[in-house]
Amino acid sequence: MKLNCPDKQTVVGRAFSVSSWELLTAVRLSSMKGRQLPPAFRCCLLFSTVVLNFLLASCAALPAQNTEPLQRTANSVLIKGVHGALSPGCSNLTIDRLQGPGQPTGIFDRHLAREQEIVGSPLTIGNSVRLLKDGPATFAAMLAAIAGAKDHINLETYILDDDVVGRRFADALIEKRRQGIQVNLIYDSVGALDTPREFFQHLLDNGVRVLEFNPVNPVFVRSGWNLNQRDHRKLLIIDGRIAFVGGINISSVHSGGSAGRLRRSSSSARAAWRDTHLELEGPVVESLQKIFLATWNAQQGEPLREEKFFPRSELVGGQLVRAISSSPEEGSSLMYVTLLSAISSAETTLHLTTAYFVPDPQLLEALKVAVRRGVSVRLILPGKSDSRLVFHAGRSFYQQLLSAGVEIYELRDAILHAKTVLIDGVWATVGSTNLDRRSFLHNHELDAVVLGTDFGSQVQTMFDIDLAGSDRIVMHDWQRRLWRLRLQESLARLWEYWL
Repeated sequence: MKLNCPDKQTVVGRAFSVSSWELLTAVRLSSMKGRQLPPAFRCCLLFSTVVLNFLLASCAALPAQNTEPLQRTANSVLIKGVHGALSPGCSNLTIDRLQGPGQPTGIFDRHLAREQEIVGSPLTIGNSVRLLKDGPATFAAMLAAIAGAKDHINLETYILDDDVVGRRFADALIEKRRQGIQVNLIYDSVGALDTPREFFQHLLDNGVRVLEFNPVNPVFVRSGWNLNQRDHRKLLIIDGRIAFVGGINISSVHSGGSAGRLRRSSSSARAAWRDTHLELEGPVVESLQKIFLATWNAQQGEPLREEKFFPRSELVGGQLVRAISSSPEEGSSLMYVTLLSAISSAETTLHLTTAYFVPDPQLLEALKVAVRRGVSVRLILPGKSDSRLVFHAGRSFYQQLLSAGVEIYELRDAILHAKTVLIDGVWATVGSTNLDRRSFLHNHELDAVVLGTDFGSQVQTMFDIDLAGSDRIVMHDWQRRLWRLRLQESLARLWEYWL
């Protein structure tokens, strides 16, 4: 059979190409009450998706990106404020303030020009951005915002567990619904695979609108069964004025934070978890609200009352922010394009913290080229992970990265789940996107890019703290690692496309 492969994965390919992890997910349906599939059907599913995965793997490719440097011109940057687009003069004055004190270096201008080049949601000024570290601080801020809701609550999450934290959120949502507040929830079918249907039925029975994203069981599918596309976003919007984005799921695994030491038990649910989230206010919330509604409508959720979803924006801070949503339907990941562009513009430092690191060749080369330009590239990666396959696959890239001069550190004492990048101290991103093909090709992801030295210094402080709690990987020791580890890395690398 001859398969004609386009430059990037086709719609048909995306619809049927399923990762090894999700194949296991489909087989596990037999253990789920009320969602059983016939054994014969499960066997056919497993066989067909394995065959299609191998046939389509060579078709899926991330698009080549233009990495030539850009400069800001007087009329090149469009910034949206509380009253709409700023004039070129006001935009330039705003940008100059964001560069911070000292002599202009042009670094901020070049990052801004690159960010402006990328099509997507607008750059918005007048926002406040609060950096939240780990689950306890994030959950407290989210629950406080929910308690203060006056009109509506829109929540989109990958994982919503039926545990202590999940039930706290469920109770809070039900209480607001009893007060007459509109509550709308999107959860991912795979992410909530272990959450019983009774948990969501309880929410439905109490007036919460609940929408299952791309149901695993075809019986519940509303339009086209697409097992491989997952909603990996974490988004909470309160009254169209406050929003939360980042990497933290609604689960008790995040409840301990990363302050305590990792316990001896191998269970990730008993370990300290290190993650990052953002609380946002200002014009950027409008972009996030549109992203939520687009997902709701695409999944054919029932019509919502949107009269107060977009209140008049208010000037609440001075941060320049862009919300970046990525989905397979776009043909190429907007976050992938944005990240590669920012890396190509790096001039002094590139500090990256990520939980799942399985880079494609273009991203790998971008990191190496940055070092050759004289950029200090530092990666904080997991020392322990909740996914051993991804962990060892990521380590298989260490040799060539170390040879290129990239500094690699592994976090001690906590399971790393954060996804943050800081470049030249002025370009920062926090969100849900992992550095692997699954996030870039198959997942619906959400990240926020914040430009400016003020927020950049906060992210740098957080990075420095994590760096102090990490072990540096050096070439001499790495080349002397056990043969057993080398074997695990080689075997895991075989699955890099499907991770």
